[in-house]
Amino acid sequence: MAALKYAGLEDTDSEEELPPGWEERTTKDGWVYYANHLEEKTQWEHPKSGKRKRVAGGLPYGWEQETDENGQVYFVDHINKRTTYLDPRLAFTVEDNPVKPPTRQKYDGNSTAMEILQGRDLSGKVVIITGANSGIGFETAKSFALHGAYVILACRNMSRGSDAVQRILEEWHKAKVEAMTLDLASLRSVQNFAEAFKSKNMPLHILICNAAMFGAPWSLTEDGLESTFQVNHLGHFYLVQLLEDVLRRSSPARVVVVSSESHRFTEIKDSSGKLDFSLLSPSKKEYWAMLAYNRSKLCNILFSNELNRRLSPHGVTSNSVHPGNMIYSSIHRNWWLYTLLFTLARPFTKSM
Repeated sequence: MAALKYAGLEDTDSEEELPPGWEERTTKDGWVYYANHLEEKTQWEHPKSGKRKRVAGGLPYGWEQETDENGQVYFVDHINKRTTYLDPRLAFTVEDNPVKPPTRQKYDGNSTAMEILQGRDLSGKVVIITGANSGIGFETAKSFALHGAYVILACRNMSRGSDAVQRILEEWHKAKVEAMTLDLASLRSVQNFAEAFKSKNMPLHILICNAAMFGAPWSLTEDGLESTFQVNHLGHFYLVQLLEDVLRRSSPARVVVVSSESHRFTEIKDSSGKLDFSLLSPSKKEYWAMLAYNRSKLCNILFSNELNRRLSPHGVTSNSVHPGNMIYSSIHRNWWLYTLLFTLARPFTKSM
């Protein structure tokens, strides 16, 4: 009892009744959390029972869910013409009793982005995702947007980017999402994108370097570099450098670099063990699409590791990720043989 008194929990008799200074709230996707106004903190567990809850069913007839300028969810009763921050469904909560997995691993290859973000309210968070008009980038953008984040789809093709925005808005018309032009094959475009974003005077909490090309024939960018190397690595490298100051001001923040397990099947050193720059941006004669892709992915990981070493003391973490083998997305579109291989592997790999 002394411990309860010290914690301020002894004033109520019912296990479900909240102690003084506490308030029950809900997230956009119906999870209940608890705000302690005295200590200015929130938590998922009930301060007395330690239980987690979620609301059951949809909003009553005539009610609508909104988000205020601070990112907090509130509710509009159109019939009685009133607003409240109290979710009318809180009278019908159910206890969340998650079944513990048989292993220590919480997520696996079958986990979806929506499952991983379940119960998280990302209101007020700003996210940039490159190559977000299709594939992994689009699914990532949609999942963040449906959990309240302000998501910027950084796309080379603005028409496809705008279509992707509309597809997200069709799922939730109040999603905060927009498309901006970014062509990683042009360092000038990368610079213009960074300047346009900074002009918005927004924070940046998550930067996901997702865009990539695979299996493309040899070509040079307007900057005179081999295209796979510049799009997959150098363009992202430059983008992070240009936005580093915003990330640091927005800490805690993070950078996620989408790499590939195929980074293991290449080398970027010469016979003496030194970095061979000619391997990074090879001539047409020395070019092989698969090797160029593998080398760019190895550069992604080396960059991410070094970025984390330099920026983590300033509240900005960096991680690289392997999304899964041969996921059926548009990345294989450059050659019919790759499309055939991805099609044959589709039943045995992760879906979008």
